[in-house]
Amino acid sequence: MNKLKPKLFSVMKTYTKEQCAKDLIAGIIVAIIALPLSIALALASGVTPEKGLYTAIVAGFVISFLGGSRVQIAGPTAAFATIVAGIVAEDGMEGLIVATIMAGIILIIIGLLRFGSMIRFIPYTITTGFTFGIAVTIFIGEIKDFLGLTYQNSPVETLEKVKACFENIHTINYSAFLIGVLSLAILILWPKVNEKIPASLIAVIVASALVKIFSVPVNTIGSLYELSANPPTIHIPQFSFSTLRNVMPDAVTIAILAGIESLLSCVVADGMIGSRHRSNMELIAQGAGNICSGLFGGIPATGAIARTAANVKNGGRTPISGMIHAVMLLLILILLMPYAALIPMPAIAAILFMVAYNMSGWKEFAGLLKRSPKSDILVLVTTFVLTVAFDLVVAIEVGILLAAILFMKRMADVTNVESWQYIEEETEEEDLNDTENIRMKKVPRHTLVYEINGPMFFGAADKFMNISLDSHINVVILRMRSVPAMDVTALHALEEISKKCKKKQITLILSHVQEQPLNMMQKAGFALKIGHENFCDNIDIALERAAEIAS
Repeated sequence: MNKLKPKLFSVMKTYTKEQCAKDLIAGIIVAIIALPLSIALALASGVTPEKGLYTAIVAGFVISFLGGSRVQIAGPTAAFATIVAGIVAEDGMEGLIVATIMAGIILIIIGLLRFGSMIRFIPYTITTGFTFGIAVTIFIGEIKDFLGLTYQNSPVETLEKVKACFENIHTINYSAFLIGVLSLAILILWPKVNEKIPASLIAVIVASALVKIFSVPVNTIGSLYELSANPPTIHIPQFSFSTLRNVMPDAVTIAILAGIESLLSCVVADGMIGSRHRSNMELIAQGAGNICSGLFGGIPATGAIARTAANVKNGGRTPISGMIHAVMLLLILILLMPYAALIPMPAIAAILFMVAYNMSGWKEFAGLLKRSPKSDILVLVTTFVLTVAFDLVVAIEVGILLAAILFMKRMADVTNVESWQYIEEETEEEDLNDTENIRMKKVPRHTLVYEINGPMFFGAADKFMNISLDSHINVVILRMRSVPAMDVTALHALEEISKKCKKKQITLILSHVQEQPLNMMQKAGFALKIGHENFCDNIDIALERAAEIAS
């Protein structure tokens, strides 16, 4: 699982001609699927069409070559569209390249430190919230092209795009709208007719042919962008402290997104082929792929679940298919890129509508709203709203902070310090019969026993100060069998209790201290202050120790 060795080097030991043929077919089919998607996602990201192909070619090849999965297909994905568009609008292409390279470095560091499993600490409510938010922003961003609206100074912010669409709805181009509807119908209905040929490719071909043959007055890629059929070439960006500072939050977000999406794609692929990916090696590969993508003029890349699934369904079982997919896209770029100028923008918008729908996870979002606790719903909705209203960086930062605060509140709520009930305190026979067996142990005179339940951390530290230290008490026993962990704030509270005990000549005894709290006490010197003899393995020994002191 954590082996730092590319899967390619392992699978090649048993590689056969039969599997090579299957990988070749799968690679070609995935390249055909990736072609319109890469172009569409590049345009949604605010960059020129060939940038999407550069990403799929360079990052796709590197990630397959170095990756920890047998079948992962990498390239541009919808998750990055909004954040890339924001970086380009604010810092230009140079800023995006720097952010992509920095994100790659962060991913490599995470992988080398074997922190691949740390991705699971991102709450499901946050990933669901920002994924649904990204889908909504992509949908809103494509309304303009789908309806053929015309207005100047296209806004970057999602809410401003909504406002601009309403204000300029009178400029609707019905020809563009019909081309968009036709493309969307093909995308929905074609898979029911033939699953082998990608619906997006058919939609692009049909829409382009209609626009060209009948001279339909709609915007095309060629009318809006200058296309380049040149292969990607290396470009070293100019690094400056101000640029690094400006794009650092974006780089961290890109790294987190790339890590989450790539490992999620690996898990899905594992279930399809009965294999196990190497999470840390996959993160290193994602980092190397993003660094190379940035250096060759591409945009951020990660594992693409849909393309990975298509690879598996068409027989791909080794990283060779992903490498073939990248090489095929390079040939398409060089030989067929001029024809991409004919693709109508409403067709691109329709493709992105389907991408947004497929990635939205609206059923999961609605399900969480119905069955989740209020605190989780708060995190989910907050992340979604911030993603749409502001940007992904703010959404993830606030979402994680809010989730952490709510989690700490939950832990503080379940942590408590309870005093034992003593026989002489029972006033009714029924109460005595209902008392737990552990409460019926004989406690020496002038001794109090407190049971601590839950983690001892700063959110619950004040509860430990409620321990009674009356003048007639000689011994206080803290039973800590249900304390799995402790932080320095809780240790400080415990030290304060110890000081008060010493002032009143009360002996403090700790019972059944678990490994992590014990190690922390020993390291801080607290165990030495209490005395080794006052650390007892269980409550019976602690009570015997208290009896010795009382006598």
